[in-house]
Amino acid sequence: MRIVITLNTSWNIYNFRMNFIETLLEQGHEVHTVAPADDFTHRLTAAGCIHHNVRLDSRGANPIKDLGLIIEFFFIYRRIRPDMILHYTIKPNIYGTLAAAMLRIPVINNVCGLGTVFLKNGIVSRIALNLYKWSFRSPRKVFFQNPEDHRLFLDLGLVPAEIADLIPGSGVDLNHFYPSPYKRNNKFTFLMISRLISDKGVYEFIEAAKKLKQQGIDARFQILGPKDPLHRRGIKLKTIDDWVRSGLVEYLGTTEDVRQFIHKADCVVLPSYREGVPRTLLEAASSGRPIVATNVPGCRQVVEHNYNGLLCRMKDADDLADKMRQVATLDEQGLRRMGANGRKKMEQEFSEVVVIDKYVRSISQVRRAS
Repeated sequence: MRIVITLNTSWNIYNFRMNFIETLLEQGHEVHTVAPADDFTHRLTAAGCIHHNVRLDSRGANPIKDLGLIIEFFFIYRRIRPDMILHYTIKPNIYGTLAAAMLRIPVINNVCGLGTVFLKNGIVSRIALNLYKWSFRSPRKVFFQNPEDHRLFLDLGLVPAEIADLIPGSGVDLNHFYPSPYKRNNKFTFLMISRLISDKGVYEFIEAAKKLKQQGIDARFQILGPKDPLHRRGIKLKTIDDWVRSGLVEYLGTTEDVRQFIHKADCVVLPSYREGVPRTLLEAASSGRPIVATNVPGCRQVVEHNYNGLLCRMKDADDLADKMRQVATLDEQGLRRMGANGRKKMEQEFSEVVVIDKYVRSISQVRRAS
């Protein structure tokens, strides 16, 4: 079969879908990737994919402007003539699906997260909801990463119930993200792994760090992830620089391998406002680290309160600081127990093998029904 994988960045494909793609290639399928070109595009082609560039800005949320993507996807898909397309992330899910419908190409969509469109009301949100309702009539299958998103789409009538299904996020490679021998740092270390935009709870993390320092908690606060000042909700570079200069937080930049940073941390923190299933938390739990995260869709699928981490209220820096303080005051045995519980949960519920198998079986089922 000729199969297309479409996402918002080549980086995303390589880092989150490569094992799935390798499985498809091993089975003899011809795999085409569609995404904007970046530093990871050549790795996709080196692995055996046939890549096609698309002009897609993942930062903006202007449905009127983005309608032009339908035309671009249409001509790319018409040129490839695939047997199947798998879409991930918001814009491919909407505009790629509409283009595929015009060409009568079977589609499997993956709702990896709902973005800010479901966090606020307004004309843009209403347009986006209608676009979802319009585009999600044609896929053969739509996967959701958490039950809240699944239920929301069904309640709003955005997707037919018979094609909707749940999948445990993108899964985690249990062999790649493994627990390292844990020894508590002399200075307790909190690590936040995230793009620096407000929706991830960066400001709450900073405020919590301030509060803990004021309470006399001697800890390090680190942020690992790309700056994105051009994003509508991106953190200004000057603001980040001020945080670093004041000694409030350590900015670790970006990396191609987060394991070394997770293994050096005592606790991983993500105060996000909403997620699909956050890959960074899967990786942290698989690596045997306690987690503090918000009690929101996506995060609470990964974190069981008082089992492998603690959950706090969304947009509440006081509660976040309190939960971080509770973790920091645990003894080494308590931290190890939380970390071991997280690893056990990943083995039981979030193995990437389960996710890949479900995709492969769905592709076969859709193909037979076409």
